[in-house]
Amino acid sequence: MKILVVDDEEDIAELIQFHLEEEGFQVEVCHNGMEVFPRLEKNLPDGIILDLMLPGIGGMDLCKRIKEKYPHIPILMVTAKTGETDVVLGLELGADDYIKKPFNIRELVARVRTVTRRNAEQAYNENLAPISTGKIQINPTAHKVYVDGKEIELTLIEYKILQLFTSNPGVAFSRDKLLDRIWGKDVFVTDRTVDVNIKRLRDKLLSEKERLETIRGVGYRFRDA
Repeated sequence: MKILVVDDEEDIAELIQFHLEEEGFQVEVCHNGMEVFPRLEKNLPDGIILDLMLPGIGGMDLCKRIKEKYPHIPILMVTAKTGETDVVLGLELGADDYIKKPFNIRELVARVRTVTRRNAEQAYNENLAPISTGKIQINPTAHKVYVDGKEIELTLIEYKILQLFTSNPGVAFSRDKLLDRIWGKDVFVTDRTVDVNIKRLRDKLLSEKERLETIRGVGYRFRDA
């Protein structure tokens, strides 16, 4: 799992990075709040360790903005403040957990494992929830798709694309984002591969095929019913 550490104290950030990497996590570090969103736009992590006292953008404001745009990413808030008001405010803004400085590094690692595991379990359960949109029904448990009550045969890639789109109606996905989300970063495929799979999927959606829209110069979007 990938963790983004946001802390302006370089020695603390390096300590956290070292111990998390020892536990098998992939870790990136930001020392300034202004660096966070450019990092998130390039590569979404599985969790964020966020210090409250940051230059550029304060931790509270950053927590709120991250949760507004990426509500599924768990945030472990780190604070040197002792006031309960700050902790409560952070949790109200969307932080999933908090730990106070100075902290025990083993406890920090344990808390990171807890929030990321909880998020992964929730995502897994959501992926198993039936999806019904317009004339399309998806049964993730049985791995079956129906259009107009008729079962349609999809390849695994086509199924994953349809599940992604129907779970995010109205959201535009660039080809690069689809490559990352469907095929993964370590697999080499071209934009043409995306286009071919989209065309095949669209043809199989029968009366609902027009909902899978091409956005010129951007990518693709699935129109809500």
